[in-house]
Amino acid sequence: MAAPVDAVGAKSNSTNILVRRIISYTVLTIFAFLALFPFFLLIIQMTRSSADINQGFKPIPGGSFGENFKTVMNNNNWRMLKALRNSFIVSGLTAFLSTYFSALTAYAIHVYDFKLRKFLFTFILMIMMVPAQVSALGFVNLMNDMGLKNSYIPLILPSIAAPATFFFMKQYMESSLPLDIVEAARIDGSGEFRTFNSLILPILKPAIAVQAIFTFVSSWNNFFIPALLIDDPDKRTLPIVIQIIRSADLASLDLGAVYVAIGISIVPVAIVYLVLSKFIIRGIALGAVKG
Repeated sequence: MAAPVDAVGAKSNSTNILVRRIISYTVLTIFAFLALFPFFLLIIQMTRSSADINQGFKPIPGGSFGENFKTVMNNNNWRMLKALRNSFIVSGLTAFLSTYFSALTAYAIHVYDFKLRKFLFTFILMIMMVPAQVSALGFVNLMNDMGLKNSYIPLILPSIAAPATFFFMKQYMESSLPLDIVEAARIDGSGEFRTFNSLILPILKPAIAVQAIFTFVSSWNNFFIPALLIDDPDKRTLPIVIQIIRSADLASLDLGAVYVAIGISIVPVAIVYLVLSKFIIRGIALGAVKG
């Protein structure tokens, strides 16, 4: 009598597993659709003219993508290619400086034992609570007094001090960087900078990749500070140009060009993410705060 009961139980468990899978796949499909629909909407609108867009949304692509693309690229007031170049320069250097010097600072506090170690760590974390908008006016006035208006230095150099990136690096080191490795390198006669650059940075590669993505995207989308400091049309970054395109009066607003400009701005970010995305889960899992 036990065999039929076991068979019924096994069949019931199999049915429950199937039902759970169907529910899980259905929920995931709905969430995937909700996440991807804005991109589908963007792609469709990029192919339609401004007049078609004003008539309402249609899920069928139009035939105006080439015209919209030429409008964006050939407008001398927008200078899209220069804006792309400028954003690449600012975002790339910002990501590099932020990740490297944050890792270097975290390495110093993690490895060295000195009196102000805990105080400096707490002080850096306190800086994270200060919004950038609070100091923006004073920062802009200081840059004007130093003659750095229309310069990329105020957009790039402050990224050296990145408390959030430092904190992530510090927590990653605590979970994945044994001090014995550093001591062994010192015994072998390796200098501190050589140890950091040759031994520590490869270990930190997942954390660096994760923070490079976040910092690049943040700098790429940054509109607030560049809009306050950059007036030269040849030095505008991409968010400024997109805002200029969007701020046109209703009579001259080309919605097709707006969508194409937004699409162009997303492509580099997507490429950076796809190249470095394999490090995200591993980096966050190893760099998470220990419980």
